[in-house]
Amino acid sequence: MHHLDKAADLDLLLEDIGNRPIVMLGEASHGTHEYYTWRTAISKRLIQEKGFQFIAVEGDWPDCYKINRYVKGYSEEGETIKDVLLNFDRWPTWMWANWEVASLAEWMKEYNKTLSDEDKVGFYGLDVYSLWDSMYAIMDYLEKEDPQAAQSIKKAIQCFAPFEEDEQQYARYSLTEHSCRDKVLALLKDIRANAQLFDGDKEAQFSTEQNALIAVNAEKYYTAMMSFDNESWNVRDRHMMETLDRLLNFHGKKSKGIVWEHNTHIGDARATNMTQAGMVNIGQLAREEHGVNQVYLVGFGSYEGTVIAGNEWGAAMKKMQVPKAKEGSIEHQLHEVCNSSNGYLLFNTENAIAKYSESIKHRAIGVVYNPDNERFGNYVPSVMAKRYDAFIYLDKTMALHPLRLHSNSHKMPDTYPFNY
Repeated sequence: MHHLDKAADLDLLLEDIGNRPIVMLGEASHGTHEYYTWRTAISKRLIQEKGFQFIAVEGDWPDCYKINRYVKGYSEEGETIKDVLLNFDRWPTWMWANWEVASLAEWMKEYNKTLSDEDKVGFYGLDVYSLWDSMYAIMDYLEKEDPQAAQSIKKAIQCFAPFEEDEQQYARYSLTEHSCRDKVLALLKDIRANAQLFDGDKEAQFSTEQNALIAVNAEKYYTAMMSFDNESWNVRDRHMMETLDRLLNFHGKKSKGIVWEHNTHIGDARATNMTQAGMVNIGQLAREEHGVNQVYLVGFGSYEGTVIAGNEWGAAMKKMQVPKAKEGSIEHQLHEVCNSSNGYLLFNTENAIAKYSESIKHRAIGVVYNPDNERFGNYVPSVMAKRYDAFIYLDKTMALHPLRLHSNSHKMPDTYPFNY
């Protein structure tokens, strides 16, 4: 176990990462201050010392793209980072509209000031939820660049219009008589065919094509949510992997990217019980596609503290108590080993792999959380040395700091499989 108190203590972790071009940084909840600040500390060092070119997060592309424009110095004059982050109005808003992300964005903006446009470090969203926002973003872009090409997006928007931005309502109808799949596929085809005709802003072209891809995969995702299996989860993680690949390709042959997502996404699913449920995740997909020597997975966990979450989907956010970890969990085990201090494990030796080669309970807190249910669930059986390359343990953590005092509601279908 390596002691962790300050950024300099990360030296061995950075050394272990080596030249791997994909580094995924997890979290055991979406509402913990220290998960954000330690991921920031690692990301800063990866950017400064190893030349990483972007951070890609478990967030919506259109809103994250506004952060990207801000940190690269392309936002509207007088716009503040708070203005940018308040664009995140889909529940759970606190995930990205918080002061921890604001601090990272301000650092990135300052860091980028001395760099050429080609070398500026970016910030992007990997998720698939933004069906309507992505279509509106395409409309705004195409109406300026190519009004004729805008006809495809108008047809897609008209197809979805009867459902008034209600994904559940569309999903129900799509299983019977009304599907907009052909419209979004035609949209993606037209944008790819005409991309070379758009303006000289290559990143804006890339963003427009990405929004069209989101429309295609979001339609597939919301339709899959009506089934009684985990296919919607797989659609989502495959989309995030496809987006990561697109970002790596966009940034060049030797590009390097950092991913911020929940442990349930970045920790290799094959080392958990997710495989038995027929589920994959981006950590597994990246290792399979790029090879284990090109991908570095870092899990996070804590023993006790506080967290921001909701009692149910769309509920008001609350600061909740995270109880002491269960006996028999990795968090409880490390609490005793570390004597209530912070540290990290590297699974880079035969001894370390052997020591953590048995399945153990590993806590996972979603955006929906009830501390009273700890005795029934919230733990994922995990073979730690196979799930991650490293694991950061923080003994006592506190809730992050949202920009909003309240969180807007956004109802999702009852069949929503997980809340990570």
